[in-house]
Amino acid sequence: MDVLAGDWRRRREVPTVEAELDLVVEDATGDFCGAVVGYEADGVVLEDRRGRRRVFPLLPAAFLLDGAVVTLIRPAPGPVAPQKRRTASGSVAVPGAPARVARAGRIWVEGIHDAALVERIWGDDLRVEGVVVEPLDGVDDLPEAVRAFDPGPGARLGVLVDHLVAGSKESRIVASVTNPHVLVTGHPYVDIWQAVKPARLGIAAWPVVPRGQPWKEGVCAALGVAEPYELWRRILASVRDFRDVEAPLLGAVEHLIDFVTEPAER
Repeated sequence: MDVLAGDWRRRREVPTVEAELDLVVEDATGDFCGAVVGYEADGVVLEDRRGRRRVFPLLPAAFLLDGAVVTLIRPAPGPVAPQKRRTASGSVAVPGAPARVARAGRIWVEGIHDAALVERIWGDDLRVEGVVVEPLDGVDDLPEAVRAFDPGPGARLGVLVDHLVAGSKESRIVASVTNPHVLVTGHPYVDIWQAVKPARLGIAAWPVVPRGQPWKEGVCAALGVAEPYELWRRILASVRDFRDVEAPLLGAVEHLIDFVTEPAER
């Protein structure tokens, strides 16, 4: 056959796709991948899995969908569907749901800052589920506190521990808790403060505090803040929802809520 026969110079057609909300695409260079979260005059707003947002112009053949080049366009106007409200944890809100009577089970956290941050993100969910979060004064006496609580099938206990890493003091204490109705999870951060993404405070990273120096005081000194309570107020105020904290904390708390609310075995 003659290789020059036919219209061989015709360019391949690029499909057009409506940029529906939550559609995941890449820019044509492959430098950014994210879900459609909004629109601007002649552009589309993408948000990646780390919560970073960028605006890209709606140019021909400027995006990749499942690896194929596409042209994105704004969706055609249509009837506005009522949007489901989300809680700060990302779950679907239950409008008008009254707070449930508290379960016998509990979730323990190490201190009042931990409790305040958990409330900020999961407060709506905890009230619907009837789960009470109580602060401890550290975990040094955790085995004795667990025995005093006397967990059982109808009164499960979840514990959130700071700095739960291999070889730490916390890991040795946790290993001594063997009750099957107790779940201890944790995160690797020295303090719950560090589980908040530093970008929310306008810093590139949390300061490194020398070993032997109190961590909170060291962070305050490095950031030029006089008192820890002042910095904590800024930290808590910066947290809007689950996207503002690190993934290890999210996973740990979600696991505890699931454990405490799991139906008792018959």
